[in-house]
Amino acid sequence: MTGLSPAVVSANKLGLTFQTNDGPVQALSNVDLTIGKGEFVSFIGPSGCGKTTLLRVIADLEKPTSGAISVNGMTAEQAREKRAYGYVFQAAALFPWRTIERNVALPLEIMGLSRTDQAERIKRTLDLVNLSGFEKKYPWQLSGGMQQRASIARALAFDADLLLMDEPFGALDEIVRDHLNEQLLQLWGRTNKTICFVTHSIPEAVYLSTRIVVMSPRPGRVSDIIESTLPKERPLDIRETPEFLAIAARVRDGLRAGHSYDD
Repeated sequence: MTGLSPAVVSANKLGLTFQTNDGPVQALSNVDLTIGKGEFVSFIGPSGCGKTTLLRVIADLEKPTSGAISVNGMTAEQAREKRAYGYVFQAAALFPWRTIERNVALPLEIMGLSRTDQAERIKRTLDLVNLSGFEKKYPWQLSGGMQQRASIARALAFDADLLLMDEPFGALDEIVRDHLNEQLLQLWGRTNKTICFVTHSIPEAVYLSTRIVVMSPRPGRVSDIIESTLPKERPLDIRETPEFLAIAARVRDGLRAGHSYDD
């Protein structure tokens, strides 16, 4: 955690073991991690290392079997009940029969907000993700990148301070992904949200993050935490600088050191 910012997420000796028909599977082991307000923290590691599982534990979609976790000083369950976070999934998961504005409105309807409040929040969040003018469109009328931006708008609509993102750009082509990475950094800069971001991409993790959490293969452990020395303002061509390449090399070395090729 940087500086003296208050902890938004705090995990202490966190572990999770799934019970399966083939016996217990240890997904997470002894995870210690503190994430401060306003940080952008990426989780990177090989497939099956527990990145998404850790995100789901933060969101109270999975229950840890050992250790403790808190979100905004509450249990993960209390944070979920108080809608303390927004969650963006790998797929946009928009309802095809709802327009973009009505998809964004869904959590607001569940919260019981008035139509006036809903309209104000929808406009604000669609402005944030550069989708103004597409309110009346249906998801199938939008590109994959635009659908994912609508999904981000929905997660932002109820104005939680914490945004959990599970490989939201993984299925998009590189050009679209680069553009959305730029837009996400701009969004983070404007809103000062705390973002937890799962990715398989080293360049994406380095470009976006204030810190990069490198995870080992199952059982998922934190094998390294890398502080970024890059400036907050990051044009895409920063990825060609020696400083960027040095951070990427350290992430790559951490992944290689933690990986067992006998698995």
